[in-house]
Amino acid sequence: MKNLAPNIKRQRLLVEGFYDIEVNKSIIEDYFRGVTSYLNLRMYGEPIIFSPGGEGKEENQGYDAFVPLIDSGISVYVWSSTKFLSLIIYTCKDFDEQKAIEFTKKFWNINETESLSF
Repeated sequence: MKNLAPNIKRQRLLVEGFYDIEVNKSIIEDYFRGVTSYLNLRMYGEPIIFSPGGEGKEENQGYDAFVPLIDSGISVYVWSSTKFLSLIIYTCKDFDEQKAIEFTKKFWNINETESLSF
C-alpha cells in the first residue's frame, strides 16, 4: 500500500478471531478500558456501542463499537452467533502490536488470531 501521507504518523492493526466468552455492552467497555490502559493509549470519550437488535440478517447480529482516543480510535465488530470478532486499533502514535494481540487473545479467550499491520 502506497503511503500517501508519509508526514502523518499512522499505525493500524487488524486482529480477528473466534472468542469464547459471553459478550454484552459492559464486556466491550471493559475491553476498551483494559486495552487502552495496557497499551498506554488515552480515551477522551466514552465508548459508543451499537447492536442492531434483530434488524438485518440473523448471522450478522452482534455489536459495532468504537472508542475515541487522543491519538485516533479503536473499533470492534462482534458476531454473536458465530462468536467471531474483528477489531482495528488505529493510532497516530506507536504502540506495541504484540502486546495488543496478546491482551486481546487473553481478554476474549481466543486460541488463534489472525492479524495484519498496515
